[in-house]
Amino acid sequence: MREKILVFDTTLRDGEQSPGASLNVQEKVEIARQLEKLGVDIIEAGFPASSPLQLEAVQRICDGSKSVIAALARAVENDISAAWKALSPAGRPRIHTFISTSDIHILGKFGSDRYGTNLREKRQNVLRMAVDAVKFAKTFTPDVEFSAEDAGRTEPGYLAEIIAAVIEAGAKTVNIPDTTGYTWPSEFGGKIARLIADVPNIGDAVVSVHCHNDLGLAVANSLSAVENGARQIECTVNGIGERAGNASLEEIVMALKVRADLHHFQTGIVTEEIYNTSRMVSAFTGIIIQPNKAVVGDNAFAHESGIHQDGMLKSRETYEVMTPQSVGVPETSIVLGRHSGKHGLQARLLALGYKLGDQELETVYRRFVDIADKKKEVYDDDLRVLMGDELGRPGGTYELDYMHINSGTASIPTATVRIREENQLYEESATGDGPVDACFRAIERALGIESMVSTYTVRSTTAGRQALGEALVRIRDGNISFNGRGVSTDIIEASAKAYLQALGQRRLHNQNTLSETTDNGV
Repeated sequence: MREKILVFDTTLRDGEQSPGASLNVQEKVEIARQLEKLGVDIIEAGFPASSPLQLEAVQRICDGSKSVIAALARAVENDISAAWKALSPAGRPRIHTFISTSDIHILGKFGSDRYGTNLREKRQNVLRMAVDAVKFAKTFTPDVEFSAEDAGRTEPGYLAEIIAAVIEAGAKTVNIPDTTGYTWPSEFGGKIARLIADVPNIGDAVVSVHCHNDLGLAVANSLSAVENGARQIECTVNGIGERAGNASLEEIVMALKVRADLHHFQTGIVTEEIYNTSRMVSAFTGIIIQPNKAVVGDNAFAHESGIHQDGMLKSRETYEVMTPQSVGVPETSIVLGRHSGKHGLQARLLALGYKLGDQELETVYRRFVDIADKKKEVYDDDLRVLMGDELGRPGGTYELDYMHINSGTASIPTATVRIREENQLYEESATGDGPVDACFRAIERALGIESMVSTYTVRSTTAGRQALGEALVRIRDGNISFNGRGVSTDIIEASAKAYLQALGQRRLHNQNTLSETTDNGV
């Protein structure tokens, strides 16, 4: 019998903290549904205290979910109360509370004398806050997880002391994060082994690890931890996350599966759903999967070398340690076109992991027909991009109603745009240094606003001459950035859509800020 390793997916929390990877509520719900289909054991749905949007997303994910749903909270009562408010609809809720434990973090975050005048006093106060947080969380749910932030650089004796104390307080899972991705695999495995040996009540809790990839060692550190006693791994789809990202779910799962000859562990992951999950997360976040990414990259099962191709033709095992089908990579894609009906589209989207209601299907179908008219054939990757574009569009914002561009080597680029905002239309023209610049200037004139574009990127999201193009625009308003994403076979149209979405997000943010200020009587 193989021992099960719990998979704790934090794509919707730590993964969303990737720069530019903002997800709206509907996108988070769709990903959560796919994660359940993938078979993850725990879904960390968000950080409810950080914003009303995060709280709403966690509540929506909890509704009807069969998985354990976790919500993150600092070791303070307000955060824990917000986490419980968000988790209350869940059938299997988990409060995940954390506090820093390394001397570097303690002296930085708890530098004020109110936490103590020296390191020893500060450590004792941090320990007390951790215990109090776990006890308070236990008043809401018996399933409480505690994380010792920056455990990778925490002094082993103090780490053992605080872990023993939180288990005594009622924590059922204790997480040992390598928050900065600093540790070496043998070092991190040794830290887990020593912790298990030094904490007398460690058997009363599941030992978890959460590794970051700053030195490219997150997966190696996670697997080393499992070999030394950890039984839960925290990871993200495609390895996304802050800075260089987190341990990659698909790499950990397939490493355990392919090298089952070396160990006695297994996961409950339905590996055939890995590819769909990976592509959904990429489409919604706008984060490109590098071609040479292990397991899910475009080149993961591609062979160009003549020697490799010859070997593959004779025997697949010569150069592949797993089959494409084992992770859900299709050998062929179902092609849809302009004559495909709603039922055919719905069936294909369902196979790709998207479950739509009637109204959502109607909206997506209209966009599908528009793309099919331009592309003739619509492939799976086109559908994933389409879904990311549709579900990524916030409601009540600007919509591009019409656009005309005049540009050439001997003419001044000119753009005319008509923008719809609910029942109002705004139309203007402008010139610029190029067609995109002219388009952006026309949008600004039509809406009577200005902005500073800090980032503008364009890429092809699907293959071929009729590929869908994706434009990503980031604008700044003071210290706050707003991201927009647009998709079209016409890259200038995609750019205009992306710019409008960013402007719309800025407007919604300003409206919400004004509303909160008014509510507070300021």
